[in-house]
Amino acid sequence: MTALRGAPVPARIAKALRSGDPPPNLRDYEQARRAFSWEQARAQLDGLPHGRGLNIAHEAVDRHAAGARADTVALRWLGRTGTRREISYRELGELTSRFANVLAGLGVEPGARVASLLGRVPELHAAALGTLKRGAVFSPLFSAFGPEPVRQRLALGEARVLVTTPRLYARKVAPVREELPGLRHVLLVGEPDEVAAAAVPGGIDLHAALAAAGPAWEIPPTDPEQLALLHFTSGTTGMPKGAMHVHEAVVAHWATGSLALDLHPGDVFWCTADPGWVTGTSYGIVAPLVHGVTVVVDEGELDVDRWYRILQDERVNVWYTAPTAVRMLMRAGADVAREYDLSALRFAASVGEPLAPEAVAWGVEALGQPLHDNWWQTETGGIMVANYRAMDVKPGSMGRPLPGIEAAILRRDDEGRVLLDADGRAVEAADGEQGELALRPGWPSMLRGYLGEPERYARCFAGGWYCSGDLARRDAEGYYWFVGRGDDVIKSAGHLIGPFEVESALLENPAVAECGVIGVPDEVAGQVVKAFVVPAPPAAADPALARELLGWARRRLGPAVAPREIAFAASIPKNRSGKIVRRLLRARELGLPEGDVSTLEPEPPS
Repeated sequence: MTALRGAPVPARIAKALRSGDPPPNLRDYEQARRAFSWEQARAQLDGLPHGRGLNIAHEAVDRHAAGARADTVALRWLGRTGTRREISYRELGELTSRFANVLAGLGVEPGARVASLLGRVPELHAAALGTLKRGAVFSPLFSAFGPEPVRQRLALGEARVLVTTPRLYARKVAPVREELPGLRHVLLVGEPDEVAAAAVPGGIDLHAALAAAGPAWEIPPTDPEQLALLHFTSGTTGMPKGAMHVHEAVVAHWATGSLALDLHPGDVFWCTADPGWVTGTSYGIVAPLVHGVTVVVDEGELDVDRWYRILQDERVNVWYTAPTAVRMLMRAGADVAREYDLSALRFAASVGEPLAPEAVAWGVEALGQPLHDNWWQTETGGIMVANYRAMDVKPGSMGRPLPGIEAAILRRDDEGRVLLDADGRAVEAADGEQGELALRPGWPSMLRGYLGEPERYARCFAGGWYCSGDLARRDAEGYYWFVGRGDDVIKSAGHLIGPFEVESALLENPAVAECGVIGVPDEVAGQVVKAFVVPAPPAAADPALARELLGWARRRLGPAVAPREIAFAASIPKNRSGKIVRRLLRARELGLPEGDVSTLEPEPPS
């Protein structure tokens, strides 16, 4: 465990820029906000030739393939067993055009849905961008899903084509294929013998089909509001939601890649997110390629030494990862990081759930710079609030809104709805007051609806704002602080308690490996705080440790906020992107239905 566990974390980490690094794209935050417009951001993109619209794939691939970056490495793929493959922008342009031709040859029309069920392989990029070139809609699925979550998403999305491997097909799709009458074609990624032996109904050897297809493709006229991406996100109960995003989203991908991730020409960029999630699409594929940088794609799973070696050997300049990964690296200790040359790393950021303050400060110790938290959702399509390269970091804060984004904290009534005044306008909270984090609609990557659920989409808006469902507060300097999901916040004796605050305090104790916090009913207080703790070896899950942790939390948080009860657990339920699923803790504690559990990490063996 790193020495930071239990140590005080500074309230502010002043940013010092290294000599020799390129200057930040965002140098003066206030000036950038005054000068920014989405129209100017859109002008940084080419648009389709002859004014035929805006297409994500053209901005990410074709304009580079036809220009000065044609021979720049677009994808640097690192196979699980040591295989390495580099694909230039010129080659990626031809590969994605071949994929578009394959779709056209199958009779796939613009607007049709093409799904992927793949790991981190180059064929995923070919499928995503080739689909967009055809004018079809790309829908990535997480390869660790079981058959029922796969069936739900393919059926809801009305997928006509699926790109997958013979192994994944046999395990995830074959058991439910009869329930998917609309799925006509399965493009199989694998060795010829493996594909032939799979005997998949409607199966096509993708590599053979690509080799036979033409390398040229003219992207058809694309309205910026044309549907491009369909991302499924789980609801608290019931079926997953299909968030719909359009080609205009690429304007936000360009802006956030520049301002929030500080991408520069010549950079090597690594996003560790799985392609089955929105982060893996927006920032594993689109944003870096729009900027013409080299994207590292690692097929392997999280391994401390492997990851540090990639950062070192690939000379990664910008790294975008998740808090779950950061916690694993922290457990290995900062001394491990010092064994590697990470001098190329200019900027490191994390997303998926809030970063605990100690994780931000650990970055200084291990990486030579703080980790930069940011906030966004599947629905927002891109980063909305961020800690920027040139700005001081307040550990635990999400940062400040992106230029072009108007954010606010809105008051809520006793039933959790946004409070409106007599004129129907949302009532904003004062600095320091908790409320619902909201955004003024109109940014390019905002979802355009939930597939087939217009009423649910309409409920996202109130009083002229997009209401995120997340509770937060804003301090006097304009930094935003995550409190919790609206349905996670605990109301105890008149206090609103954010579970993240309690979890962060407990995680400072070296005896705590993981924890999750919920509110449980109490006759007097309404709710009281209960913490579920996974002990860090060699700590024992016994009454003495429970008493120690209760006292630890009371000293740091005060008796009104600290847990009243500690329960020990073998694991904390999390989804595949590392977010704690507190609703599942509540359901198990109170004997309620568990709802959609398709995106959960598998429970460890007992």
